Amino acid sequence: MKGGMNPGIGLMKRRLPTEKEAIPLAISGLVKKYGITVEQVKTLETKYDEDGGDWYVALGFNEKRAIVKMDSVQGTITEIKEI
Repeated sequence: MKGGMNPGIGLMKRRLPTEKEAIPLAISGLVKKYGITVEQVKTLETKYDEDGGDWYVALGFNEKRAIVKMDSVQGTITEIKEI
């Protein structure tokens, strides 16, 4: 690479480029963690953090809600937090 500049997170190849990829991963993480079915999960809200390159997907299931944080570059779930 010329000049030794690091590419910004925006230029890196992301495994979760859009919410279309992020939502199914978030849902599957919740299904695994709580032993629920996909049909029980409702997507409430999605948010992308430009600076950190993270997706936040708020999901509802049964009487609970959770936020799933994912790394868009790695395509991995980094945190599942009940709210």
